Amino acid sequence: MTTAPPAHLAGNYAPVTEELTAYDLPVTGAIPPELTGWYLRNGPNPQDAASSHWFFGDGMIHGVRLEGGRATSYRNRWVRTSTFTDGARVYDERGRRDLTAGAANTHVVRHAGRTLALVESSYPYELDARPGRELETVGPYDFGGRLSTPMTAHPKTCPETGELHFFGYGGLSAPYLTYHRADAGGELTVSRPVEVPAHTMMHDFHLTRSHVVFMDLPVVFDLDRARAAGGGMPYAWDPGYGARLGVLRRDDPHGEVRWFTIGPCYVFHALNAHDEQHADGERIVLYVARYPHYGSEDGRSRAHATLWRWTLDLTAGTVTEDQLDDRPCEFPRVDDRLAGLAARYGHVTSTSLPGRPLDRGSLLRYGLWSGSVARHDFGPGRTPAEAAFAPADDRPGGPGWLLTYVHDAATDRSDLVILDADDLAAEPVATVHLPQRVPYGFHGNWLADR
Repeated sequence: MTTAPPAHLAGNYAPVTEELTAYDLPVTGAIPPELTGWYLRNGPNPQDAASSHWFFGDGMIHGVRLEGGRATSYRNRWVRTSTFTDGARVYDERGRRDLTAGAANTHVVRHAGRTLALVESSYPYELDARPGRELETVGPYDFGGRLSTPMTAHPKTCPETGELHFFGYGGLSAPYLTYHRADAGGELTVSRPVEVPAHTMMHDFHLTRSHVVFMDLPVVFDLDRARAAGGGMPYAWDPGYGARLGVLRRDDPHGEVRWFTIGPCYVFHALNAHDEQHADGERIVLYVARYPHYGSEDGRSRAHATLWRWTLDLTAGTVTEDQLDDRPCEFPRVDDRLAGLAARYGHVTSTSLPGRPLDRGSLLRYGLWSGSVARHDFGPGRTPAEAAFAPADDRPGGPGWLLTYVHDAATDRSDLVILDADDLAAEPVATVHLPQRVPYGFHGNWLADR
C-alpha cells in the first residue's frame, strides 16, 4: 500500500528535481521594454524530496531574466548552504551554534551590491550575480564577521537613507532578540539586544521614517517540541504570553523600547507602516496580514489572515485595532520605494492554506487611503504566488507592474505573469511560459539592472 505524501510535499508543493537553464522563453502578450533585470523568488525545495514541514526544505531560487521586451532566460538553482552540502547541524565541532547551517529558503534581496538568500534561523547566503553565473552560491555572509546572530528573512531597506534594518531572534537564553542596522555601503553599524521575556517566533517587523516596531506575539519556542522525534515546528500558540508591539526610535537605536499591548494574534507578514503627525500628537500606522491565532486551536480548523490596521498613538499611549477586510490574504507588498512611508496602495495574494482545497487564486490591490479594492482573478485552477512590484519610472508610488509566478493545475506548468498595477482587473500585460513547474514558495523581488 502506497502512503500518500503529506500536503506540503504533494501537488504544486512537491519539489522539482532538476536545475535548468533555458533561453528565449515563449511569451503571450508583450513584455514592457522598461523591464530589464531579474525576477527572483525563493522557496523550499528539499533535495531529497522529503522534509518534516513546508518551512524546512532546502532553498531554491527561480529566476526569469527580462530584457528589451524579451524573456531571455530562466534558471533555477538550489542555495548550497552547509546544510545542503554537509547535512543538518545545529552546532559546530566546538559546541557553538553554527549560524551557517540553515535552508536559506525564504527570501532573496539585494543590498549594497550583494544578492542574499535568507532564512530567519541562520546567516544569509550570498548569490553570484555575474552574467552566466547568476544564482550560483558564493557562501555565507556575516557582514565582515560583525553579525553574531541569525538574520530575519524580512529586512527593510530605508528608501531615503539606503540603510538596511533587520533583527535576529532565537536561542535558549537571553538575549532572545537583537536589532541590527547596516549602512548603504553594507557596513554593520548597529547591533543591540532587545529585552523580551522569551524566545518567540518573530518572522517580520516594521520600519518607518523615525521608528522600528517589533512584534512580540504569543508563538513561543517549546523545547520539548524541538526535542521530539519527527522534526516539526518547535513553536506553540500560547495566548497567555500576551501580544505587544515594541517601538524604538531610529535616532536613538540604543535607547528605550516602548511596548504597547494588543489583542492576542499572530502576524507572519507586515504590509507597511508610516509615521503621522497630528495636532494632538504623534502616531504610527501599521498594516498587517493578521491571524487570530497560530496553527489549529481545535486540532482541525486553521485560521486565515486578513488585512488589519494598527494605529499607535505615541502621545496617548494607546493602540486602535481595525480589521479592513474579511477576505483571506497573505504575502502583502508595497512599492518598496515607499517602505516606511505613507503608501497609497498595497497588494496581497488571496488563496488558501496548505492541505485545503485552493479557491480561485487572485491578487488584491488595496487603496489604503480610499478603502478601494481591485482584484485580478486568475481563473479556475490557476494559483498565484507573492507578487512583487516593478516600477515603470522614477516616481515612488507611480505606475508599474506586478510580477508573480502562477501555477496551472490543469497543465501542471507555471508561468511568470505580468499585470498592470493600475489596471489590475485587466488581462495580463504578458505571460512568460516557463520550461518547468515552479513549486509554491515564499518571497522574491524584482531586481532591476539600473
